[in-house]
Amino acid sequence: MKTVHAWAMSVVLLLAVFGGIQAVTLEVREGNSTCIKADLSALFSITYNTSSSERSAVLELPGSATVDPSSSSCGSESSPPWLVAVFGSGHALGLSFSSNSSMYSVTNLTLQYNLSDATVFPEANSSDVVTVVSASVGIWAPVNTTYRCLSSATFRLDTANLTLSNVRLQAFMSGNDLSPNESVCLADQASTPAPPRPTTIAPVPVPTPAGPPERGNYNITQNGTVCLLAHMGLQLNVTHTDAQNKTVQDVVNVNPDLTSASGSCEANNTILVLTLEQSTTLTFNFTLNSTASKYHLSGVSLANWPNFPANSSIGNGSLNYLRSSLGHSYMCNAEQTLVVLPIFSINTFKLQVQPFGVTTTQFASAEECQIDQDQMLIPIIVGAALAGLVMIVLVAYLIGRKRSHAGYQTI
Repeated sequence: MKTVHAWAMSVVLLLAVFGGIQAVTLEVREGNSTCIKADLSALFSITYNTSSSERSAVLELPGSATVDPSSSSCGSESSPPWLVAVFGSGHALGLSFSSNSSMYSVTNLTLQYNLSDATVFPEANSSDVVTVVSASVGIWAPVNTTYRCLSSATFRLDTANLTLSNVRLQAFMSGNDLSPNESVCLADQASTPAPPRPTTIAPVPVPTPAGPPERGNYNITQNGTVCLLAHMGLQLNVTHTDAQNKTVQDVVNVNPDLTSASGSCEANNTILVLTLEQSTTLTFNFTLNSTASKYHLSGVSLANWPNFPANSSIGNGSLNYLRSSLGHSYMCNAEQTLVVLPIFSINTFKLQVQPFGVTTTQFASAEECQIDQDQMLIPIIVGAALAGLVMIVLVAYLIGRKRSHAGYQTI
């Protein structure tokens, strides 16, 4: 099975690298207005069973794919926007979106494939229509900008792998064409050639320590109900190049009095957006694995930083921080560092967060971080060591006293 699957993935990657996947343009309209538009290439590697073995099929999103008007929509108060492309004999690719005042994101990717299509799935021992979903996507961008990722990115959807490339998409559009302002994915940023380095590299100026930040309460209320609780102190560390082409490191404390919180809560995806002074936005994306009943911080992005180019953002959608169980909050009183990118990290202080399973305005019982557990363990170890030392001294004293008395026995 692993050999077949590896072969299929190799085919997918080779096609993606050498440009063998054609791009498809998809558009969701409402009246005369476009709300979602996507130019992308997609390739699927699907594992299925025959009567004698397990096989892998490689399926491409063809140029003949069309938007399904009955499943696609611009969204409403009760339902999110959907882009659903149908192709072949009963196959479909779906993208659902969510948004807040400053950011939009792909909430999940959905693939539907029809095993009765003998052209794609020869000798399949089932004729079922299978639906698989990936709820950890990491595709987001500021509102009124185009998300761009020309590099290949592969997403795991249970029995299938989806590889996207040459992606330009935008949701919640204000016009009928993609915005010329682009939010570039991390993979494309990494592949951009770096400017020539000077012969003498100046050291990065060390900023004056900002001191510990003030703890803020950043809760999200949706439909009149609190759906996310977050209390924490935040310190941002951002490295950038200034106007003189010198590398500078900013260390900035987030001021709760000058920060507003917004976001959205979905079944498996919760987004917390903090809008700082000067319109900077710091976005946290939490993902829930409903099967394992575990959640974690899966993505962080920073947009409109004062020293960045206009409408630019940086981020990482493949993180695995702040892990906890559904029905519990995550707590870490000690300072911890969340490394988002080599040029961007966040120091957290007295953090407690619960992005799922919130039933009241109070945190559920907390699962503590390893740092806090270690700090509690150290006094216990020291205390036990001191108690042991006292016992050793006491025993030695009693033995010594007993021996001294033995030399003066009465004759």
